[in-house]
Amino acid sequence: MKFLALLGALALSYYKPHQKIDLLQQLYAPYARWLEHNCNDGRRQHGIIAWLLGVLLPVAAVAAIYYALFAVHALLGIVFGMGVLYLTLRISQFGRRAEGIASALQTSNMEQARTIYNGWEGADSESYSGTELARAAIETVLRRSHQGLFGPVFWFAVLGPAGAFLYRLAHLARQEWQDPQNPQFSQFTERAFHYLDWLPARITAGCFAIVGDFEDAVYCWRMQSASWGDKSLGILLASGAGALGVKLGQPLPEQGVLRYRPEIGLGDDADADYLRSSVGLVWRVLVLMVGLLFLLTFANWLGH
Repeated sequence: MKFLALLGALALSYYKPHQKIDLLQQLYAPYARWLEHNCNDGRRQHGIIAWLLGVLLPVAAVAAIYYALFAVHALLGIVFGMGVLYLTLRISQFGRRAEGIASALQTSNMEQARTIYNGWEGADSESYSGTELARAAIETVLRRSHQGLFGPVFWFAVLGPAGAFLYRLAHLARQEWQDPQNPQFSQFTERAFHYLDWLPARITAGCFAIVGDFEDAVYCWRMQSASWGDKSLGILLASGAGALGVKLGQPLPEQGVLRYRPEIGLGDDADADYLRSSVGLVWRVLVLMVGLLFLLTFANWLGH
């Protein structure tokens, strides 16, 4: 049943893509900000309460509705699960925007490439060279494909629609409640997402290696990922860079200041072709994951 819901959601996302970069974030952000405004008193306990109300409560509601509908008829549960996945997954964004940036880079239209990237990441790329922009865009493809697609798919396979919803809301809450001036409130949110993402990040990195250059991906994962500040993100980017045979990381200019970032990956400098290859890598991983879920579903059917 999970396989049918996932397949339906992916098909719906492909033929009727979201117009917004992240529809779920648009819907969730006002609620998250309201919770922060009313619960944030600078203490860790209040962060836990906000997380329970902002993440666990909506997830429990989704789970209750799903199982109630499934008890009435399996088809109702499948349709509801497909709807939750359609809202949750971000498959419709990364390929189109990456392709737009790659096309602009190939025609040396840096203004258009920067405009697309700025609208995608909300970052200032005016000082980026073509290589730096391609490098940053590849990192965005790898990161967003995991956080908006592969991570939710993993938890959907484990816990159903509520699992995918849990992962995405935990990630959105982490984004909304980041406050360097008051780290106590967001401490539990950071820790909760770290645990939720620990296994999915390594599975995604392993899939990058399987569908790409396995030897280089594993080498970069083992030797370079620890240099990145965010360990899970470092594993994803290192494995993805090794699988593609491209150099990522390295310093980037931001508002007139060169921000240090360690170099990860092997091979050539990033360009439009490697950016397109990163999209192909993501599609191959998606096919692999869907195929594995199908095999698990088929094995379960045979068992019954």
